[in-house]
Amino acid sequence: MMRLDIYRRAEHDGIFSYLAVPEGQEIPQEAINTDWEPDAMAFEVDETASALPDFHIERPLEQIGDKGYAITGLKDM
Repeated sequence: MMRLDIYRRAEHDGIFSYLAVPEGQEIPQEAINTDWEPDAMAFEVDETASALPDFHIERPLEQIGDKGYAITGLKDM
């Protein structure tokens, strides 16, 4: 299991986008946005998970490995 801190940001029509970082880590500089607010801290994720459907995040661990965070895909908006 891996723990992630998940943040959310209001988009439009009551829809939110989500950003996940490993527990306790800062949001990476390129993803900093004053609109991010904590949503689920220390959220446990199976390391084989291919998606976080509650947060509309595809390939969370692959995204974190590539860029240090995982984010809701635009196609889910």
